[in-house]
Amino acid sequence: MSKELSEMSLEELWQLFPIFLVAPNEKWEQEYQEIEKQIKEVLKELSVVRISHVGSTSIKGIWAKDIVDVLVEIAKDQDLQTVLTLMEQNGFTAMWTDERHISFNKGYTKDGFADKVYHVHVRYSGDNDELYFRDYLNEHPEIAKEYEMMKLELWKKYEHDRDAYTEAKSDFIKKWTKEARKAYGDRYI
Repeated sequence: MSKELSEMSLEELWQLFPIFLVAPNEKWEQEYQEIEKQIKEVLKELSVVRISHVGSTSIKGIWAKDIVDVLVEIAKDQDLQTVLTLMEQNGFTAMWTDERHISFNKGYTKDGFADKVYHVHVRYSGDNDELYFRDYLNEHPEIAKEYEMMKLELWKKYEHDRDAYTEAKSDFIKKWTKEARKAYGDRYI
């Protein structure tokens, strides 16, 4: 009998859920639309400001993990504990929380990835750097290709260390997010 995910060490989880990249796939937009509809239904009683497709699957033409990332921005007067409860009651697993953020996963099983896998990031409105990064890379395909090449190089190096993979990309992401914020100003206030 295999362990439940909650019983696994971080190393066991990284072995079960390695970093893997796949070629761009049109299904990502459809999967985003499906999860957006589900999240709207789950959080229909709350004040949701915006739900957005973010992460590499939202950037045109680049290889990405086959995981759709979603950013949910809620009004600043909403209670994150209520969000946590509603999302968990509807099949989302909270991976970490703090006073301003909750990160959920859906599609992780004790046997590995399901057919559709999601990361849902819930934050208060305005905490949305991912939107700027996404738009900038979509409007600057040469920078998107640089990002893709970096990710492809990091993939095998950090296949079983998600934290190191994420950290290795952080300077690039910060640099271009800063440029995007300069270029776009208050686009997503």
